[in-house]
Amino acid sequence: MDFLSAYSAVNQGHAHPRIIQTLVEQAGTLALSSRAFHNSIFGQYAKFVTEFFGYDMVLPMNTGAEAVETAIKLARRWGYDKKGIAADQAILLSCSENFHGRTISIVSMSTDPSSRVGFGPFNVNMGPVCPATKNVLRYNHAEDLEKALEAHGKNVCGFLVEPIQGEAGVVVPDQGYLTKCYELCKKHNVLFIADEIQTGLARSGKMLAIDHENIKADILILGKALSGGVYPVSAVLASKDVMLTIRPGEHGSTYGGNPLGSAVAITALTVLKEENMAEHANKMGLFFRGEMQKEVERPGSIVAKVRGMGLLNAIVIEESRIGGGKGAWEVCLLLKKYGLLAKPTHRNIIRLAPPLCITEAEMARGIEIIKRALSDVMTLSIEEIHGGKVEHH
Repeated sequence: MDFLSAYSAVNQGHAHPRIIQTLVEQAGTLALSSRAFHNSIFGQYAKFVTEFFGYDMVLPMNTGAEAVETAIKLARRWGYDKKGIAADQAILLSCSENFHGRTISIVSMSTDPSSRVGFGPFNVNMGPVCPATKNVLRYNHAEDLEKALEAHGKNVCGFLVEPIQGEAGVVVPDQGYLTKCYELCKKHNVLFIADEIQTGLARSGKMLAIDHENIKADILILGKALSGGVYPVSAVLASKDVMLTIRPGEHGSTYGGNPLGSAVAITALTVLKEENMAEHANKMGLFFRGEMQKEVERPGSIVAKVRGMGLLNAIVIEESRIGGGKGAWEVCLLLKKYGLLAKPTHRNIIRLAPPLCITEAEMARGIEIIKRALSDVMTLSIEEIHGGKVEHH
């Protein structure tokens, strides 16, 4: 059983027949033309995806990191052309513990040493630090953003945020945090940029995670499940006021918006909607967290906390209760042995995010496997779990 879903790229399930059919049919007709020439599919996709999410325009890319880089360029150009920020003075703010990709610009915003060490020098005027105070903008602390905007609001072009921090350990902010950040952005004429690459497309129990707070991002970033996991497709959506600050020829991608990716994305989004996957994710998520909460409350349990939204969830392991140098990695090795794939996000956190088509019976089976692994890790030695060879992570 897959409880990782390729980091939420296969929300619709592995090899969904409708998506595969579209992939095969379009591949047999025209896969790539480059955006230098018109093709009959991209226009359909652009119309479909903008209407689907309620935006004026889309800029198609391939990977999530590409889409984030595109959003950063858009925000900066908007800042110069529309807000009137002085040349080369634009600031883009983010939050601590973020993960938006692995390019140099993006790791320049990271607070994770494993993403930064050995890759400097880093880009300036971007990231989760207030230039005036050098204080870090903590996730789920709107007051930190407020202070940074009060100090630098005239030069801030955008605020980039994950509605739920996935790589940080599925950290769900308090209700109202995103709304407060959105309102601060409006107050200071700053673009609110939502990175929904992992949290979006029905994963959280709604089509977008920001839908839980009924806000609409100025720039929306999508990826992963936008193709149903069969092809790299990402997208940046925005209003004309934002998008048209980048003129023809100033940004693009050889593969972005290609016929194959465009056709697949239309079907992938259609499947999410017609098969009510957001509603199902919400239902299955409630079931999962309810069952895992029982494990948290069980005397002697090594699970300190379960958290999440929809089918993006995590359990926090209390390693001190296990002993023997064992932790979340050893739990995941046992999960694999028992037939379930999952992966730690940090030393003591396991992300659990199955495809959204999972049935209640399959979920119950998955929970049974998880509870078995959580029990067995207490009694098996680290050598037994690793098969005699201990690997350090």
